[in-house]
Amino acid sequence: MARVVAVCGMPGSGKGEFASVLNNHGIPVLSMGDMVRAEVRRLKLEESPGIFGEIAAQLRAEHGEDVLAVRLADAVDELLKTNAIVLIEGMRGTAERVVFEQRWKRNFFSLAVVASPDTRFTRIQNRGRSEDGDRAAFEIRDNRERGWGLESIIREADFLIDNNIDLTEFQNSCRNWLSDFENRD
Repeated sequence: MARVVAVCGMPGSGKGEFASVLNNHGIPVLSMGDMVRAEVRRLKLEESPGIFGEIAAQLRAEHGEDVLAVRLADAVDELLKTNAIVLIEGMRGTAERVVFEQRWKRNFFSLAVVASPDTRFTRIQNRGRSEDGDRAAFEIRDNRERGWGLESIIREADFLIDNNIDLTEFQNSCRNWLSDFENRD
């Protein structure tokens, strides 16, 4: 049976890099953050550090905390028809996890990527995304995502990869995890 893995982690922890490594090994990736970025573009809003969080919060307030997961699930099911593993990048809340657990039951797994706040902030400053800002914006974003239950899903994840290491070591950790996961019963 095909399996779904959702990767979670605080901003800047390395979720996107994890997704990139898996994608380079043929695993299709669907990004929850890309859904928010697409909504910002659809609304023709100026991209700024706060707007993405505002739109994500607005979507959750208007349509429920699980809105992004519900919208993404059918696309995941389509990919499961032709892929043994599908990765969801950017699970951020307990409501999203509930949708995924109910949908795929024992074929759903979560993986948390963790890194220290200072490491994450340095990475965010270096990546240059329009949603990234200064230290105050970083802390606001961390707090908002904690409010969605992110710390809980990180703590309760099926797998954990520590990313307080250099990029090459982290990429090796990701490849090793994938190899082990593909060979599980």
